[in-house]
Amino acid sequence: MKENRIISAAILALGIIIMGFALKGGIDNFTNKDRKVTVKGLAEKEVNADKVTWPIQTKEVGNDLTALYTKINSTNTAIKQFLLANGIKAEEISINAPTVIDMSAERYQSQPVAQRYNITSTIIVTSNNVKLVRQIMAKQVELLKQGIAIVDGGYENPVKYEFVAFQKMKPQMMTEAIENAEKTAQQFAENSHSTLNKIISADQGQFSIENRDENTQYIKKVRVVTTVTYSLKD
Repeated sequence: MKENRIISAAILALGIIIMGFALKGGIDNFTNKDRKVTVKGLAEKEVNADKVTWPIQTKEVGNDLTALYTKINSTNTAIKQFLLANGIKAEEISINAPTVIDMSAERYQSQPVAQRYNITSTIIVTSNNVKLVRQIMAKQVELLKQGIAIVDGGYENPVKYEFVAFQKMKPQMMTEAIENAEKTAQQFAENSHSTLNKIISADQGQFSIENRDENTQYIKKVRVVTTVTYSLKD
C-alpha cells in the first residue's frame, strides 16, 4: 500500500510539473502573440527618362483659308525635313490634322477681326532616344532662320518625359524597401530588448514616379514605400 501511495504521489507530481510547463507555454504564447512592430521601408532612385513625346506646334493667321493650308503644309514639310536631318526616324514623327478657329464665328466676338482664321498645326515626335530629342530641341533656332516659329504648347501640349522601364525595377526596389524596413524593425527590437521574429504581414508597396524638379523633368525620381509587420520575441 505504501509503495502504491508513493507511485501515485510521483505520478501526480509529474502531472503537475507537465501541466506547469504547458501552462507557462500557453501564457508565453498569449503574451507574445500581440508583440509586434509595424515599420515602413523606403527605396528611392533617380533615373533618366527613356521616352519623350514632343509636340511641335506652329500657327498661321489670315483670311484666305486655301493660302493658309498651303503655308501650313510647307511649314510641316520643312519641320519634318529638319527632324529627319538631325536623326529622328520617320516612324517617330506624326502629323495631326490642323485645328482651325474662325475668329468671326466666336460667340463673344462683337468687333470685326483683321485676321479671320487661326490655324494651329501639331507635329508630334515620340522617341526613346531622349538625349537626341533634347539636343534637337536646342537647335530650333535653325527653324527660326527659315521663318518658322515654334509656339509653346502650354498646358494642353507640353513636352512629356516618361520612364517606361519602371516594371523591370519593381522587384529590386521592393527587395530594397523590405531590407530597409527590416533594419528599422531590428533597431526597434534592440531598443525594446526583444528579438525580431518572422514577418506577419507586408503590402506590395506604393510606387510613385515624379519629376526630380520642374527644370529637369527628363530626370525621374522613382520611389516605393512598403509597410511590414514583424513579430517580436524575448
